[in-house]
Amino acid sequence: MTFAAIKDKVLAGVRIDEEEALLLFRHPNLLELGELAQAVNEQRNGRKVFFNVNRHINHTNICVNRCRFCAFFRRAGEEGAYLMTLDEVRARAEEALQQGATEIHVVGGLHPDLPFEFYLELLGTIKSVSPELHVKAFTAVEIAYLADLAKLSIPKTLEKLKDAGLGSLPGGGAEIFAPEIRNQLCPEKISGAQWLAIMEQVHQAGLKSNATMLYGHLESVEDRVDHMRQLRELQDRTGGFQVFIPLAFQPEHSQLKIGGSGTSGVDDLRTLAVGRIYLDNFANVKAYWVMLGEKIAQVALCFGVNDLDGTVVEERIGHEAGADTPQAMSREGIVAMIRKAGRIPVERDTLYRELRAY
Repeated sequence: MTFAAIKDKVLAGVRIDEEEALLLFRHPNLLELGELAQAVNEQRNGRKVFFNVNRHINHTNICVNRCRFCAFFRRAGEEGAYLMTLDEVRARAEEALQQGATEIHVVGGLHPDLPFEFYLELLGTIKSVSPELHVKAFTAVEIAYLADLAKLSIPKTLEKLKDAGLGSLPGGGAEIFAPEIRNQLCPEKISGAQWLAIMEQVHQAGLKSNATMLYGHLESVEDRVDHMRQLRELQDRTGGFQVFIPLAFQPEHSQLKIGGSGTSGVDDLRTLAVGRIYLDNFANVKAYWVMLGEKIAQVALCFGVNDLDGTVVEERIGHEAGADTPQAMSREGIVAMIRKAGRIPVERDTLYRELRAY
């Protein structure tokens, strides 16, 4: 199969297979690949690029897992370990509301001593600031931990969290699904199969979620395509994923030593473009500027990307790992970034409903 044949197939709306996705990863002409990804994107989304006004609350970095790629976690009592009080969470949510945020993004460590009720109170605290704040919280890894903590099934756990104010889930914890790689990255974490099974139950519970892939560490391009294949198959069944987010591995402060200084811009753009082309049942592909950097994220808007995440504010996980991007970006900064790429900035809410164009 040649690139030209794959291009004809893609533009005709025919789904490509894994071998063809691998060929795209290895296609030497990056600009041709980007042009095809952008054509696919414009067929679906026109020239709109989404962003939202959001705030991250990483409520604790104390965690029972010891993922080798993670520079965020601490043991209880270790220097730098922290746990926010509910009053601190409320203060951050109030500040976010004043700044025009529509979403609070909550992700943290698996704290060994917190009861299940704390998480219900955490959600309730944020919703008490404003019922209009959408709470996107808890990865599939956290959901598995909370279900075990509460001694409840996944569906019952989700029901209780929804009742407390959970609106949707982020896509973290997916990392890479290939067992032999995952076992080196995060042997204590749930398996890739468990992550997918939990997300299927999340979607069955009526909650939308995101989907991520951590790349640029020990995995091969075959592992990346396999990861995307499994996401595509689940999306065929549920339609519950809102966006695909490739996350570039940040090696600087990680225990995982791979040599080099992380992913290249070429690899970042190639991965985003292949994701757009292969994941034909995903409406959105996000360039997470926190990990990619603002310039690569902006260029990615010509490689099939139609979402830049949001204003973020006080993101800790990527920055602990060595991301040297700002801790936040203003609404005006994101709008200017999108406009300079020749695209139309559109502010959205968490569920991708359009709020206003700029």
